[in-house]
Amino acid sequence: MKRRSFVKGSTTALTAIGLTAVPYVEASNNKIKQKSGLSVSINEQSVSFYANLVKESVKVVLISDTHLFMDDERGIPFRTFSERMAKAYNQTTHFQTGKKTTPKESFEKTLAFAKEGNADVIALIGDIFSFPSELAIEWVHSKLDNTGIPYIYVAGNHDWHYEGMKGSLESLRKTWTEKRLKPLYQGKHPLMSVHDIKGIRFIAIDNSTYQISDEQLTFYSNQISTILPIVLLVHIPMYAPGKKISFGCGNPDWGAATDRNFELERRPKWPKGGHSQTTFDFYKIVFDTPNLMGIFAGHIHQKSTEIIKGIPQIVSDDNASGAFLDVNFSPTQKKYRKLL
Repeated sequence: MKRRSFVKGSTTALTAIGLTAVPYVEASNNKIKQKSGLSVSINEQSVSFYANLVKESVKVVLISDTHLFMDDERGIPFRTFSERMAKAYNQTTHFQTGKKTTPKESFEKTLAFAKEGNADVIALIGDIFSFPSELAIEWVHSKLDNTGIPYIYVAGNHDWHYEGMKGSLESLRKTWTEKRLKPLYQGKHPLMSVHDIKGIRFIAIDNSTYQISDEQLTFYSNQISTILPIVLLVHIPMYAPGKKISFGCGNPDWGAATDRNFELERRPKWPKGGHSQTTFDFYKIVFDTPNLMGIFAGHIHQKSTEIIKGIPQIVSDDNASGAFLDVNFSPTQKKYRKLL
């Protein structure tokens, strides 16, 4: 079952693109200066980055929106809050084959792909769970540990949400992060973390409430003061002009007047005044980051690619239907450097 109604045909392939004029940076006397030198190619589930500043190859398997719904007797007291989402993805249709599948089967196959391909890291960017079930979280934690592959986790809006439970989005996220999701962060801060992997800086920011806090803005600002190439991981895509409200982080039209799903999801309505100024400030600094190679997001259950101020944002289709992204970062070969 798809959470939103999209044209399914558009999820079968991504158009290949080349970005030979994307603003990029190189180190010069430990300073950052603009440089054209990034190329991105997208074909189906494969995403390839080539850049002068990438020193060695890095392979990332990216997973979003698995929507695992498994539960046991520990979840009985919460059934009032989990009932709708527990039924939402019991069976899905594979995004390529059209055959019946399940989120559990899709997740296991994706981890097997990561292991067979010797991935350097698995990036989980939200809505891995349909609600914060103890059984599902323990199962995922165990499966990830068994791969032996490092992983990064950033929460989505469903990971911590029991529908109809009283409280603000921020307070509910804090409660269920502490009670259930905490092991997945491996000692890192749940709302913001940095992971330097073979010369690439991955910054994970939790924007699952659609908003950015002052602390997150400061953290991001501090972490981009580096000559390393940067990749931003979020759950909700950064707003792109012309996109729907689901591209909500930094969307000037986001707010109470455009919130159509708060009754269905049994959650507080989005604020009347829209985004906080801090969220807009974050949006601006993200797209002014000279060494940002790209952004990865999920949430909308449909593959999408946007180029915003020369920076590619790649949105993954849902893992519940078998999708994932095979992302490879490689140094630009010498013979191509003059072209880029």
